[in-house]
Amino acid sequence: MAFDAHMRRGHPIVFSLIILFSIIELAISAWLTSRFNAHNNYFSLTERDSTRFLLFTSIWTIVLSGAYMFFFFSLSGHVLSSVASHILFLFLTWVFWTAGAASITSALGGGLNCNTEFVFVYCGQLNALEGFAWVIWILVTFAILVVLIRGIFAARRGDGMRGPLIV
Repeated sequence: MAFDAHMRRGHPIVFSLIILFSIIELAISAWLTSRFNAHNNYFSLTERDSTRFLLFTSIWTIVLSGAYMFFFFSLSGHVLSSVASHILFLFLTWVFWTAGAASITSALGGGLNCNTEFVFVYCGQLNALEGFAWVIWILVTFAILVVLIRGIFAARRGDGMRGPLIV
């Protein structure tokens, strides 16, 4: 089937992009967390806690996306290569990124203008944190939609949700 070829090419591309942007988000959120811990110069507790939550979410995404890429390539019969496992992982990851991106957006009031917002100490870094969080959210949303479509095809084929992403 032609969809299998797209899955073989698309899965590593989408997961690599998710991992790449999560590494960038990890670097920004870890740096901000270390600055906030060292100097206590965060604007609000929401800003501090959202940054910490995005740090956790980026670590979660990097570790588990890497595991899913490994099992996708090496063990096609493994439970982590199934449609149901991908849906569960991507749904939890989507919830985490939705909460993290929404909370930092709320803490920053929708975004910062670094020329006029002098109360935020790390204006550019906070804008980047918010922007990359939404980019990752878009990528995870795309991935879960593709896996859901693949799950529908697998269910119609008779494999069910425990079947592999590719045949």
